[in-house]
Amino acid sequence: MSKSNSVNGGGTGVFGLLGVVFVVLKLTHVIDWSWWYVTLPFWGWIPVMLIVLAVCVFIVALEGKGKK
Repeated sequence: MSKSNSVNGGGTGVFGLLGVVFVVLKLTHVIDWSWWYVTLPFWGWIPVMLIVLAVCVFIVALEGKGKK
């Protein structure tokens, strides 16, 4: 039996949890939103990752100009 000290970062994130809450509220008729708005948190991580990528590219570009 081996003991592992690693930490698993998996699980439900903020966007997933928010999406589940919105779906439950929609199905129980608490909110009357379009399904587009209800499911938005499930794919809301895409713009966040694009912003992070753009910031990284910007930083790398600034570093490249500083070395000339």
